[in-house]
Amino acid sequence: MNPDSEIEYPKSQYKKFIKDVVSGTLERSELIEETIHRNLSSDIDLKKTDKLLKIILFAAVFELLFKHNNPKKVIISEYLQASEYFLEKVQIGYLNAILDKISKELRKDV
Repeated sequence: MNPDSEIEYPKSQYKKFIKDVVSGTLERSELIEETIHRNLSSDIDLKKTDKLLKIILFAAVFELLFKHNNPKKVIISEYLQASEYFLEKVQIGYLNAILDKISKELRKDV
């Protein structure tokens, strides 16, 4: 979310995937924000949303939009599991509801 900072990726077996999601999310953030606003305008105000929750939401929406080889249930599950390290239980529940709703709009797969 800070365009002036340089991102360093540590060695990992998932480095390519992480780099792809992070750079793809940053490159397409306007499209992602527009998609969220179009589908969830009555459910979320991105200007008032916690920054960390917003970052997780944007990355998940990126995957829903562009990673069609990953089922939507897997994407949602992985982001909810990862968010347990960063968010409160209430925020995780909110994230779950938001991702569930937007995934039904963006994907018709299982």
